[in-house]
Parts: sequence; C-alpha cells; structure tokens
Amino acid sequence: MATLHPFRALRPHPDHVREVASVPYDVISSREARALAEGKPLSFLHVIRPEIDLPEGVDEHDDRVYAQGAANLRAYAAGEASVLEEAPALYLYRLVMNGRAQTGIFGCVSVAEYDDGTILKHEKTRPAKEDDRTRHILTQQAHAEPVMLAYRDTDPVRAIVEAATERPPLYDFTAEDGVQHTLWKLEDPAPLVEAFAGVDRLYVADGHHRCKAASRAAAELGATPPDEAAFFPAVLFPMSQMTILPYNRIVRRLPEPPDAFRARLDEHLGLEPTDRPVPEMSSVVCIYLDGRWYRTYLPPTRHHDVASQLDVARLNEHLLEPLLGITDPRTDPNIDFVGGIRGTDELERLVRDGEAQMAISMYPTGMHELMAVSDAGLLMPPKSTWFEPKLRSGILVHLFGDGWEAAGR
Repeated sequence: MATLHPFRALRPHPDHVREVASVPYDVISSREARALAEGKPLSFLHVIRPEIDLPEGVDEHDDRVYAQGAANLRAYAAGEASVLEEAPALYLYRLVMNGRAQTGIFGCVSVAEYDDGTILKHEKTRPAKEDDRTRHILTQQAHAEPVMLAYRDTDPVRAIVEAATERPPLYDFTAEDGVQHTLWKLEDPAPLVEAFAGVDRLYVADGHHRCKAASRAAAELGATPPDEAAFFPAVLFPMSQMTILPYNRIVRRLPEPPDAFRARLDEHLGLEPTDRPVPEMSSVVCIYLDGRWYRTYLPPTRHHDVASQLDVARLNEHLLEPLLGITDPRTDPNIDFVGGIRGTDELERLVRDGEAQMAISMYPTGMHELMAVSDAGLLMPPKSTWFEPKLRSGILVHLFGDGWEAAGR
C-alpha cells in the first residue's frame, strides 16, 4: 500500500507566491531560465537553475552552480517572502488549463516504496541527469521540486478532496501562461493519510529523474523513516483527471537529401500528403519533410509485449532504426524531442530554420497505456509522454537535514 507523508513546507508568503512560483527546471534551457528570471529576484528559478546567477558560459554542472543554488535557497528561506510551516501538513493542488481542472494531493511519498516498486516507473533515467539532481538535493538539503504521480481513483479519497476544496484556498493565482494554480492546506492530514492507505500503487507521470535522485540521496545519507530524507514531495493525481499530450520528434540530419529520403520513406511505409499535421488516431504519424506534411500508418510490431504496441515503440521499430540507424533514441544526438504543448508550428520552424531536416508529429500515449506498461514491469521508449499542465516549482519545498535545524528552520 502507498504511504502518504505530511511534511513541514517552506512556502511563499501569500503576497509573494506569484513572484516565487516558476516553471520546472527541466522544461527550459539555461538561456530561457536566465531570460524568464530577469528582474525577478524572488523567482524560484534562482534555486533550481542557479547557473543563471553566474556568468554566462559557466557549465551548469560546475561546483559553483550547486553552491549558488544552496545559497539562494538559504537566502529565500531567511527572507520575509517565505514562511515555514509549524507542523507537518498535506495540501491539495488544483490546476486549471483551458477550462479543464485536475486536483492532486501534495505531500511526500516514500523512497523505499520507489525502490521496491510500489511507485512504478515507465522510463529509464539518464545517469548525468540523476547525478545533477542528486547533487542539488544533497547540497541544498532539500527537495526543491515535486514530482507528478498518478493513482487509480478511490471513493474515500475523492470524498475528502471534494470536501476540502470547498473551503477558502491558501493560494489562488494565474501564471503568465494562463494556467490557474490553487492550493488548500489540510490542517488535519490524518483522515486523508488513512484513506490513501487503500491505494495499492502509484505511477510516475512526470519526474523520473527527481524520483531516482531522491532515492540516491537517501541512500547516500543512510536515511530511513522517520528521517525526512527518506521521503520526497509529490503531487498525486487521480488517473481519470490526467491528460497526456504527444511528445514529438525531430531528426537533425538525414542520411541523404530530403527528397531522396522522402522517396525511400514512401517505398518503405507509404506516404500520403496531408494538410492536417496532427494524427487523428493511434498508429498514425505525421511527418514534415521537404517542405510539406505527410502521414503514414505504423505497421504492427513484431513483438508481443504491451510496451512494443505503443506508437513510439513502433516508430522506433519501423522508421528510426531501419531507415535512420537510430538504435537508442535516449542517447543518439541525431534525434531530439519536442513537447506537444509547443504545437506543430514549432516542428515546422525547427525544420525551416535548419535545426532539423525532418519532424514527426505523434498521437499521444494514453494513461491506460502508461499504467499497463508500468503494471507489466516494462519500460516505455524515452520521451513517450508529455503531461500538461505542469506543476509550478517553489510553492512547497521539502527540507531535511541538520543544517536547517541549525539555521532555525
């Protein structure tokens, strides 16, 4: 059964929440973070992307970056813009995007349950990203950003959440991208902790590297419950409320001129010119090549496991590997990934500007597919899912370690 762990959150004063809350570290580059944080000294990007406070050109894995992030978090915690809760609590976090709402439980989950498979993963992690986030966690003695998890809906949990969200919220603001963020604090977390004990497993939706980094940090510290480092923050959403957007692909260089490759692709899979760059159903992909859009149908897989049935896996099997020699999309520099929130106009731009020679518009993976793959103990190909809306970082921070106690925090 899944454990829900209340925690003492470091959070913004309500007057400053909109200034503090930022996009997550992994949806923007250092250059974009620097631009977004310009003139915004309270932006949490100074904690999760601290290289922006160092001269341009400093590598984001430089020792100074980790030290800067820890110093920025300390300065924020000591300032008047933040509040540290007096007692552990749980929270509810509602996101509203384009009129669609999803409400999750914001608390901590167990590192041990991530390690033993109660919290199921569906993607491999990359060691370099693990190293980076683990080092930030250990240096800051904090989990600065939550992960996004999913669970199968239960009536007892739903009843508590619905009743609690009838009360006045702790925060309610709309970010610059138009997404509304509303949080409620549960002063008495015990009923929700008890109800949530009926949930048998959790699914990583967004934040695989943060999960793995939390596990590695706990192991390095030798942390076990009730140590706070044995838990990490998550927002847990019922699966019925979650939506996955497509995760599109670009190919930087083709093995032959675009017109020649188009002819080979047509011979191999069959191409139909189309004015609709978004696939209308599973098994269809749309390809932008040589100045226009085409669509094609992905043949069935030759394999029998559920992960191989996914469109992203069939794309690898029938196009990327045999025609482009891309055997490992996770590490091959010739392929890159573009979140569906950016739309197909961004795919066209990347090709038009010469950053890629071909773009592939995907049909989104379904929540039922994510859970089926996870339940089978299998992994999806990299970048199979893009969740929107994204959680904002800096709203609730999970602290641990003697250093915070010594600082009066």
